[in-house]
Amino acid sequence: MEDYSRPKLIRITTVPVSLKTLLKGQLRFMHENAFEVVGVSSPGIELQEAAQNEGVRVVPVEMTRTISPLKDLKSVWKLFFFFRREKPQIVHTHTPKAGIAGMLAARLAGVPHRLHTVAGLPLLEAKGIKRVLLNVVEKATYACATRVYPNSYGLFNIIIQNRYTRAEKLKVIGNGSSNGIDTTRFCAAHFSEAYCQQLRHSLQIQPDDFVFIFVGRMVGDKGINELVGAFSKMTGQGKSGSGDPHIPGGESVTLKSGVKLLLIGNFERDLDPLLPDTEREINTNPDIIFAGYQSDVRPFFAISDCLVFPSYREGFPNVVMQAGAMELPAIVSNINGCNEIVEEGKNGMIVEPKDQEALQSAMKYVLEHRVDYDKLKQHARDMITSRYEQSVIWAALLEEYRNLLVQNTGS
Repeated sequence: MEDYSRPKLIRITTVPVSLKTLLKGQLRFMHENAFEVVGVSSPGIELQEAAQNEGVRVVPVEMTRTISPLKDLKSVWKLFFFFRREKPQIVHTHTPKAGIAGMLAARLAGVPHRLHTVAGLPLLEAKGIKRVLLNVVEKATYACATRVYPNSYGLFNIIIQNRYTRAEKLKVIGNGSSNGIDTTRFCAAHFSEAYCQQLRHSLQIQPDDFVFIFVGRMVGDKGINELVGAFSKMTGQGKSGSGDPHIPGGESVTLKSGVKLLLIGNFERDLDPLLPDTEREINTNPDIIFAGYQSDVRPFFAISDCLVFPSYREGFPNVVMQAGAMELPAIVSNINGCNEIVEEGKNGMIVEPKDQEALQSAMKYVLEHRVDYDKLKQHARDMITSRYEQSVIWAALLEEYRNLLVQNTGS
């Protein structure tokens, strides 16, 4: 039943798993703070799970992640009539396809506050006519929106550099991130030494093994080809040598007797497949452990020593914040988001994207320099709790919503 005493807020993502996981807890928070919240996404079991978890109404609207003009127009049409019927004060979209469909439909329907969060720009890796088309779509999304929220300062700058919209329309909420991190939940103290030993044993990880972990989609633009190549060459060459001293003053020692690479996530062979040699190496190298998708990644962080996240592009990666909250230092790409969460030599190391040699050198350095590794690990959690606590991000967004509602604007 609708509550007409509450302002109506509609949150939209392209696929339901984004509504369920990337915005976890946020819809309930807004509902508990005087908004009538409706979640919209493509149909799927995760959409109903989001409804149960968040305690809000959800509505399925089919949207595709690929370029499909006829299906996209159909999505806009359905959203337009939905908005006309619901009469929301705010429509807030996430992810590219939900952004263009939701913002266009909301503008046509006369929704006063049309908000879009930018959590990454996939088009940055596109080329040729596809890049031209995606640029047009991005500009159209921002033109239809009344406010645009890049979830990192790096994205803010990229949007300005590409002239997608004017700076006055942009704002970063808090210190960045779309949802922040629940640092109470992402805490290594939840997992006992006995539990961690049992999980490591089940994955055939020896007690003294040093574990590098990657969490995310098993696709090319996450840097998996470079990661697997770097790991294989590093372990094939052994652990002699000093590595690339990104962190000065370290003593070169052997940290552990063995080394493993733990991969958490799903393959997406239709959208961005890995190189055949990479998949073959994952399947045949006994030191690479592929554990597939995991609904709860915390236990796997708890048994690991260092996150490696060599992505080509990101918005504000939750994985890097989650790992830091679990006391893991991180080796990340020098891209927006990653290079804001990680400070070189303080809670991790930063390498250039697509540079396998630099990635291998950083991994080797972390593996061999115990004193410097311990310093990175010591700062990892504090660097997250002090800047990206979830409750702070939610409160900042709630304040933004309330400020918009008292303004008499809405072109």
